[in-house]
Amino acid sequence: MWLVSDLHVTFPANRERVERLRPAEEGDWLIVAGDVAESIDTVVDTLARLRRLFARVVWTPGNHELFARPTDRYRGRARYERLVELLREVGVDTPEDPYPVFGDVTVAPLFTLYDYSFRPAGMSAEEALADARAARATLDDELFIAPFVDVADWCAERVAYSRDRLAEVEGPTLLVNHWPLVEEPTRRLRHPEMALWCGTTLTRSFVRDHRAVAVVHGHLHMPGEMHVDGVPHVDVSLGYPFEQARMPRRAWPLPGLRVP
Repeated sequence: MWLVSDLHVTFPANRERVERLRPAEEGDWLIVAGDVAESIDTVVDTLARLRRLFARVVWTPGNHELFARPTDRYRGRARYERLVELLREVGVDTPEDPYPVFGDVTVAPLFTLYDYSFRPAGMSAEEALADARAARATLDDELFIAPFVDVADWCAERVAYSRDRLAEVEGPTLLVNHWPLVEEPTRRLRHPEMALWCGTTLTRSFVRDHRAVAVVHGHLHMPGEMHVDGVPHVDVSLGYPFEQARMPRRAWPLPGLRVP
């Protein structure tokens, strides 16, 4: 199993790296934790090509797949539903499909969004958002997602949906989500105000409640592993080319689970 996220293939350098992806062995899986691209067609074309190479491709959306403009046909929830419909047609697993099992581990692609709850104690969401605007540390989500859907309400629905589905799983899980499931990884952000768009405190118990062997996420563009309560939380972002130039060279994609 190989782990990737934040492919951002609209950048030519990233697209070239993604086009070079190949399984190491027959039967290899690829987990894609969101932010493939902004265009629906580009997302589907990219994942369809990868599905022709890998035995299984499991995808969950990031914020960039949800980006839309007022003139777009699909916005908000309808955009996600359209992506699920098209990706199913090319054989890619989505958060709406039965969770696949790799060895004895259930791979659970989640889609839980964010609700501005990763914020300083004692501060309201409105106050935290005002501080972020003052610090010029807001994300483009406010322009390309928030006008078309109440993100906090959608987040609450998605968390409840995911919790219900995970409750039916027996045995260990690998939890895959674009946004971190706990707040700790966001404490490394250069601009702490950006944590508002990085997850929800509602998913804190998912790891314990559902026997997670690890959590795979992206979004932060800070590849690395952090152990929280003894469980690895792994940021598998490729990120933007200018970010990669500042990082030490590293293996990518990252290896995940392995079946003997």
